[in-house]
Amino acid sequence: MSSTVIYTHPVCLDHDTGEYHPECADRIRAISHILDHEEFMYVPREEAPPATVEQILRAHPQGHYDRVMAAVPADGLFEIDGDTMLSPRSGEAALRSAGGACAAVDEVATGRARNVFVATRPPGHHAERERPMGFCLFSNAAIAALHARDAHGFKRVAVVDFDVHHGNGTQDVLWDQPGTFYASTHQADAFPYTGTPEETGGEGGAVVVNVPLPAGTGPEAFRAAYTDIILPRLAAFAPDFLILSAGFDAHAADPMAHFRLQVGDFAWLTRQLLDIAKAHAGRRVVSLLEGGYDTRALAASVAAHIRVLMEG
Repeated sequence: MSSTVIYTHPVCLDHDTGEYHPECADRIRAISHILDHEEFMYVPREEAPPATVEQILRAHPQGHYDRVMAAVPADGLFEIDGDTMLSPRSGEAALRSAGGACAAVDEVATGRARNVFVATRPPGHHAERERPMGFCLFSNAAIAALHARDAHGFKRVAVVDFDVHHGNGTQDVLWDQPGTFYASTHQADAFPYTGTPEETGGEGGAVVVNVPLPAGTGPEAFRAAYTDIILPRLAAFAPDFLILSAGFDAHAADPMAHFRLQVGDFAWLTRQLLDIAKAHAGRRVVSLLEGGYDTRALAASVAAHIRVLMEG
């Protein structure tokens, strides 16, 4: 068994979002560059396969899949909304992102790896059941969670989202799904303006735990949100599979929001989450890249995150 495996795919560099767009290929290039360092030399790398239609349809209706794929232009750019762009390779990149998430679940569920980090784009946590938005086309974390439950038989699948923006899409997809859990810390007054504490999940569906925090939140308040609220709720849920929506845009250097976290805070949280996975989930963790738009801070934060995964 490998302790950690990394999934990615070259087509993720070809998902062109246009000039000056923050969710750009340089994000993956920065991560790839830092993972070329000697300490990561022996971490196995795998190419993310495309998701099957069956995997996508666990989270989205056929109409959503058809609309996204039909909107992919033959050339140039197509704007779904002011944030969400498509180019000729975007459909394949989106399928590889969702497919990488499912393949990572397979890798961990079958014991070939203890955990997997999926370094793909576009991200997924804003894509609702019937609406692509916020840079996201398919709801990768929710697709992975439902794949773990339905294809592998896990009974209590949790998604923890530490991106600075609320994962409205993951929450929307999992809301009425039995045996699932979704928790998020996020900036309260930031896009997509969802994720209040009153949003607690549908009857018989997901357990939802939202902890909105104010702009300017630093390490102490961020860590307290986990120590006091999310980690106890997650431990009480006792997940048998843990998926991370790993956004690194809560870093102080990130231009897209206003938290003041440092690299060490992401390492700390990763350790806390791995401890819960060790206690309840047989150490089974899949981590999916979400946000992070200052490339230097993103690369350093991902490296710290993977170092902890390698220990885990």
